Amino acid sequence: MSGQVAASAPRDRVGAQIDWAPYLAGIGIGILSWIVFAVVATPIGVTTAGSQVAGGFAGLFVGQEAVQANSYWARNPLRVDYGTLFLVGILLGAFASALASRRFRLEAVPAVWRERFGPSIGKRYVAAFVGGVAAMYGARLAGGCTSGNGISQGLQLAVVGWTFLAAMFASGLLTARLLYRR
Repeated sequence: MSGQVAASAPRDRVGAQIDWAPYLAGIGIGILSWIVFAVVATPIGVTTAGSQVAGGFAGLFVGQEAVQANSYWARNPLRVDYGTLFLVGILLGAFASALASRRFRLEAVPAVWRERFGPSIGKRYVAAFVGGVAAMYGARLAGGCTSGNGISQGLQLAVVGWTFLAAMFASGLLTARLLYRR
């Protein structure tokens, strides 16, 4: 696999790349949250659905008996519900957004990673896997992810949501500072 396959991004009249406006995206997430609360009476979130899907796939490799023996997966079996549909919608929406902005590309090693840690595809994939496992474990330990604890709880003005958001931003800034030293 090559380092990247990229399409050129759209440009405005002065030649700068056009980005999705973060405030517009935030408003969209807020509106989506209201709609979700009104229609399914459930806050947005994806880690429970991600765990359910992981349990479903694990059953293919280790057997359903082993999955059922896991107390978490026994309480949260694979099912097609709002959460799994939301998870699929996130993937499809991200893909549609990348296509619409003409920024879709496959990157084995993103430029920012290559500059700091080198061009090794294996090193990048191992770091991505370990980071993903740590993030999912932390999200399940915290009882929710960025969308569940941060966005949904924050929109409900819950102390846990605002505490989570503060901790998330602080740890993100610290991690970026340590990893990229800028």
